[in-house]
Amino acid sequence: MNAAASTRPLEGVKVLELSRILAGPWACQMLADLGADVIKVEQPGKGDETRAWGPPFIGDDAAYFHAANRGKRSIALDLSSARGQQVVRALAERSDVLVENFRVGTLAKFGLDHASLKPVAPRLVYCAISGFGQDGPYASRPGFDAIIQAMGGLMSITGEAGAPQKVGVAIADLLTGVYAAAAIEAALLARARTGEGAFIDMALLDVQVAMLANQAMNYLASGTAPAAMGSAHPNIVPYQPFAATDGAVMIAAGTDAQFRALCAVLDAPGLAADARFAANAGRVAAREELVPLLAAKIARHERGPLLAALEAAGVPAGPVNDIAQVFADPQVAHRAMWMNPGQVDSGLRTPIMMDGAPAAASRPAPKLGEHTDEILRELDL
Repeated sequence: MNAAASTRPLEGVKVLELSRILAGPWACQMLADLGADVIKVEQPGKGDETRAWGPPFIGDDAAYFHAANRGKRSIALDLSSARGQQVVRALAERSDVLVENFRVGTLAKFGLDHASLKPVAPRLVYCAISGFGQDGPYASRPGFDAIIQAMGGLMSITGEAGAPQKVGVAIADLLTGVYAAAAIEAALLARARTGEGAFIDMALLDVQVAMLANQAMNYLASGTAPAAMGSAHPNIVPYQPFAATDGAVMIAAGTDAQFRALCAVLDAPGLAADARFAANAGRVAAREELVPLLAAKIARHERGPLLAALEAAGVPAGPVNDIAQVFADPQVAHRAMWMNPGQVDSGLRTPIMMDGAPAAASRPAPKLGEHTDEILRELDL
């Protein structure tokens, strides 16, 4: 662990996690990496469902579980029992933050919803994560990332035309976790001024719609729904992968000057001089004519020399790496994104550098119920 561990920004913040799978655990792992003490409540004998989502496994638990639960302590409690509810209430009263992702209304049955806990824990920042939010016609539905990607429009603009495709990671879950962590930190800052906690309503569908970003604004401005374009960009040309002789390269010539530099590298002065292609708006309009001409030029080059020439010319480009190549990349290695290879706490670090030190909890993902006795002793129970 780095020397800054004792002064991490959330040191002393206590987080009670009643969530599983990904969005809630991802948010809580971020908080743990930033110094919070995160207590994860899990079902006895089963735990977070992702513990079983393998192979591959690391010890008894799936690698999936390890991806989102670093830095936490685990307590096994049956929330349907009076004893389990008593312990959770005691933990909530001593916590700064509670994160849960049960279906809307479930925790009210146990007296563990925000309305039940607020009278005994008025300073608690309570973050409820759900698929569709705490109200509305879909509020009672469970939320699954792939369904959210489909309903939220992302699949319609991903992949090739006519073949809707989800993103290769659970991006709606992950970004909901990031938004939740940001909202929690903002609520903690507000509490420092007001003394009052907050109720945060995070919905996967809300996040998915918000992250449509420029694609949504393109629709709102034009009235035309964007369509899938493979890996091409709706507003910039050329901005897509091309096949070299020995692999694919991603080229992102976002300015007219970069396009002219690309043409120079490809020894294609005619393309640079063509009035149709002089400005980006023209290149977007003439996409179907221009892209095949560029592809034919690029197909004559080996990837390494081409990328070196593009870098020297100031044209943004990079190799299309598989995940093994990602972790072999010297920049990724230099930034130590793979923490502690070969050790029990090996994994991906949170991509936050603060005062030159990475944010990363030193505690590995916990075994199911590993800290139950420890936590009960802290509660004098």
